[in-house]
Amino acid sequence: MSTIDFLQAADIVAPQLLGCTITHNGVGIRITEVEAYLDSTDEAAHTYRGKTPRNAAMFGRGGHMYVYISYGIHRAGNIVCGEEGTGQGVLLRAGEVISGMSTAQERRGADVPFARLAQGPGNFGQALGLEISNNHASVFGPSFFLTDRDTEPKWVCGPRIGISKNKEAPLRFWIPNDPTVSGRRGYPKG
Repeated sequence: MSTIDFLQAADIVAPQLLGCTITHNGVGIRITEVEAYLDSTDEAAHTYRGKTPRNAAMFGRGGHMYVYISYGIHRAGNIVCGEEGTGQGVLLRAGEVISGMSTAQERRGADVPFARLAQGPGNFGQALGLEISNNHASVFGPSFFLTDRDTEPKWVCGPRIGISKNKEAPLRFWIPNDPTVSGRRGYPKG
């Protein structure tokens, strides 16, 4: 079980998640890359324009999931941070499948290389088996289990990926040189 205080701001929680393991629906993934999305002051956050039926989970108390459909097909997951009503979260961008390999491979495809099984938020969500019905589910059980890391890994931060607003904010955190981390044109992968 995790000892992270999810009532803190997303940019404080984000690097603490690196190296932790999230387990759901038969698959465990060690988190290697995340992005913080802050409250209504962050133009890139789903909460920027206020609370809607789609983003309501983001306004819940920290320690719960916010799952959304990206590009009409992918399920991406965030862990909500902050006090109820603040609208912050940490996007799960990439990780290493450490348990439930055959299940993750079935969900992603037999020809997908190991390092790419949970590389990118949509792939992470698919490998983990995320569904919209997971909105508001606690990361402390019974459906999700977040486990602390054994040791704090070295990590770096830089601009977020795949957004058009507030994109240069240094709110992407990752474990350098980890093969599961996604890349960005013009920025080093690790």
